[in-house]
Amino acid sequence: MAGLVGEYECKLDAKGRFLFPAGLRKQLSPVANELFMMNKGFENCLTLYPMNEWEKVSGKLSKLNLFKPKNRMFYRLFHQGAKQLGLDSAGRVLVPADLMKRVGLTREVMLTAFNDRIEVWSKEEYLETMGENMADFADLADEVMGEIEGDND
Repeated sequence: MAGLVGEYECKLDAKGRFLFPAGLRKQLSPVANELFMMNKGFENCLTLYPMNEWEKVSGKLSKLNLFKPKNRMFYRLFHQGAKQLGLDSAGRVLVPADLMKRVGLTREVMLTAFNDRIEVWSKEEYLETMGENMADFADLADEVMGEIEGDND
């Protein structure tokens, strides 16, 4: 998989389901098998991993030395509330109520796909977060991309 990309607006129904976007579905590797793992993201969002990508992340985490307190805490926090999900027959994903509440999801959500994961945001929170950071985008690009060596493009 070259990496997931895109930004998609979705609406949650009364049961907390959203229709998984066709454009995003086409990008999934067949080995993902329409199964996902959802957990709390690093900001105020949820992260949806295609199952094949979750297995890669889990493999890395399994190498942590759990005798170190910081490693144990990170492992616990990363897995806290994680749930396995699948697409239903109509192509919808049911967001667990406890995870919805944790990040304040209501009716309008934004899905942002990048690399190996999909973030699920409250639309309002996403637009606010992106708006706050756009002013610093050029400086951030310099700081992050300026560190990549050997890039002759």
